[in-house]
Amino acid sequence: MSATPLAGLRVIEFAHMVMGPACGLALADLGADVVKVEPIGTPTAPGDNTRRLKGAGSGFFALFNRNKRSVAVDLKSPDGMALVHRLIGRADILVENFRPGALGALGLSYETLHAAHPRLIYASCKGFLPGPYAHRVALDEVVQMMGGLAYMTGLPGRPMRAGSSVNDIMGGTFAALGILAAVIERARTGLGQHVQAGLFENNVLLVGQHMAQAVITGRAPPPMGVREPAWPIYDVFETAGGGQVFVGVVTDGQWRLLCDAFALTGLASDPTLTTQAERQAGRDRVLPIVGAAFAQLDQPTLMARLEALGLPYAPIAEPLDLFNDPHLAEPGALLPITLPDGRTVPLPNLPLALDGARPALRRDVPTPGQHTAELTTELQSASGWGPG
Repeated sequence: MSATPLAGLRVIEFAHMVMGPACGLALADLGADVVKVEPIGTPTAPGDNTRRLKGAGSGFFALFNRNKRSVAVDLKSPDGMALVHRLIGRADILVENFRPGALGALGLSYETLHAAHPRLIYASCKGFLPGPYAHRVALDEVVQMMGGLAYMTGLPGRPMRAGSSVNDIMGGTFAALGILAAVIERARTGLGQHVQAGLFENNVLLVGQHMAQAVITGRAPPPMGVREPAWPIYDVFETAGGGQVFVGVVTDGQWRLLCDAFALTGLASDPTLTTQAERQAGRDRVLPIVGAAFAQLDQPTLMARLEALGLPYAPIAEPLDLFNDPHLAEPGALLPITLPDGRTVPLPNLPLALDGARPALRRDVPTPGQHTAELTTELQSASGWGPG
């Protein structure tokens, strides 16, 4: 199987920040030719403003824009719009995540383009799917707050956003999934369609397990910061020397392994801890005993013991630690990306493999408008850039 199964598909990306670029990244890494349309900007601020974000946004552009080509155009000029229409006319897919109505005001709405290019698949990555909120502008944090995820992540009275752009990334991935479904259907019907993905709806899917939990148990689920897991051992434990290790014990077999390996004979023989439900109900007396046994060992020793037993465990890592993770040293796990200052940094690949092959870095992150001349030349050639 090819590591670039989407080779031959042509994508126009009108997107900034994370959700739209994450969709384009998934398509580009799998082989599609993704052309990112950026504003010309100014000499001191060229291209997509995402390139210049600071703080928590400073990594957005570097991570989500590899394997793409960049064309810089002035969408308010006749020449710029002419170039865009030529690109769209020979494309398979358009991806956009601008505020509601923004592309429509430029004459690039789904309805207009579908009438002119009925095979075009038009993917809109928005804050909300159609409904009362469809006109709103959203951010990942907005939908985390209104969709229950911040409540579930924090502590009572202290909502906290998840530590990543989870809805943007997953929402973009679902948009890519919808696009691929539309590509398959187009092969049967000959027609493209409007694919829509919503941040809020993505967030609701993430919280859906807790919605179901509330109905099944008959009570509102507490935030995850209030420890009430489904299993007796599912916590972070202190070790000798100050290190921490997360340990999960989620089956009867794992419980027996744990008790035997750490000489927890009192727990193993306790008739009130025979089943998972009994052990879960007895967490308050089980955890101190298990924690005391773990605290006798330093972190490396405890992790080695757990590894040998086949029990789920993890050290508590920070983002910088991942650059030295031995598993991520495997070929293809991280891809070398060039930053604007010229440094090269290894950043995560898509989390999948096709017949053992990881997606490859075919193009580094483009500079603003890097491929404008190249694409213009291709468009002038009858055998050049065109739909797959």
